[in-house]
Amino acid sequence: MTTTGLQAIKFDKENITLEILDQLLLPYSTTYIPIESINDAFEAIKSMKVRGAPAIAIVGVFSVVVDTHRYLNSKEESLRDKSIQDLISSIDYLITSRPTAVNLSNALNDIKSILTKSYKAQTLVNKSVLNDIYDYSVALYEDDLSNNFKLGDNGLNYITETLKSQNFKGPFSIMTICNTGSLATSGHGTALGIIRTVHEKLSKSCGQDFWLDHVYPLETRPYNQGAKLTTFELDYEKIPFTLICDNMASSLISSLAKEKVVKNLSAPVKFIIVGADRIVENGDTANKIGTFQLSVIANAFNHAFQDESKKIKFIVAAPRTTIDLKTKTGDDIIIEERPPNELTTLKGPILSNNSIGDKVTVGISTPNISVWNPSFDVTPHNLIDSIVTEELPVHTKNPKGEFDLSSN
Repeated sequence: MTTTGLQAIKFDKENITLEILDQLLLPYSTTYIPIESINDAFEAIKSMKVRGAPAIAIVGVFSVVVDTHRYLNSKEESLRDKSIQDLISSIDYLITSRPTAVNLSNALNDIKSILTKSYKAQTLVNKSVLNDIYDYSVALYEDDLSNNFKLGDNGLNYITETLKSQNFKGPFSIMTICNTGSLATSGHGTALGIIRTVHEKLSKSCGQDFWLDHVYPLETRPYNQGAKLTTFELDYEKIPFTLICDNMASSLISSLAKEKVVKNLSAPVKFIIVGADRIVENGDTANKIGTFQLSVIANAFNHAFQDESKKIKFIVAAPRTTIDLKTKTGDDIIIEERPPNELTTLKGPILSNNSIGDKVTVGISTPNISVWNPSFDVTPHNLIDSIVTEELPVHTKNPKGEFDLSSN
């Protein structure tokens, strides 16, 4: 399995080196930066140079590999006194870089489990330890890539069957928030991976009664990952799209549902597809702030629509590694709060006469005001129609309105 399109993570299996695409510089600069230690990974994850729950986990585990490899190849042999317990302490520190994204803690806890089962706490880190971590990390990367393509196919089949059951005909649109594509994973993506697969397999030329006509990514305040990253990927893949602000969703859905033309387009929004940083046992889902309101919007329109063919499906797309069966409900999810300046300022390069200048920070609010800036919100399971993973069947609710996420 090979990646397609953009590549956020470059791991050299032979030389054991790691580079990541600095997503803070996109879309104006494509720059890869080295990750040579666990501390480097902590800073990159914390500052969101790398983001997206699957990608964070992959960078996390690969950083443990390169950190260990670098330690073992240190020229100062007298300094080689790192124990398994020391390494586990470093891993625990790395887990704190992003508490909401469960993939990171799941993967790093797996490595800790491998270490504690195979070695005593005071055993010095050696080549065998490196091999064990290396094997796990490479498998995680390759499995994530393979699973993303499976997830895309499962999402395509769910969308196709939904449209058939609704007797829907003609063009349709999809709305999404945040960034969930190649930049957020090992490749292809989750929610954006489904969109990529649907665009490829369900175009107008494919001969179905319905086809994907357009995608509407939200800008995704406060960090603008939709405007910066999702548009970058959609443009790269030549998937037709129009960027909208987070507070335009209701107006757009309403206009298209009434067959009003918006920017020469009229295909109704039939699906809202989002990613996830954590899905707990009952199906409550943490994702980028603004996801919850999209589910509320979809629910409101679905209650208003009398025609079944107009109803909107709210889909959560994520690998099984995002599911946290140890946490019962969304009330128990820790929601990370970002720095106030991410909401009160904008940062970007100066654009002049088609040239890209130095990056500057511009204030957009009253100085020194109180700011609440959570990175995520929690969408309750009752507002989610389906949870698509790499496994089948696609998770839908039983007649009692409950998900059973332990069944796969």
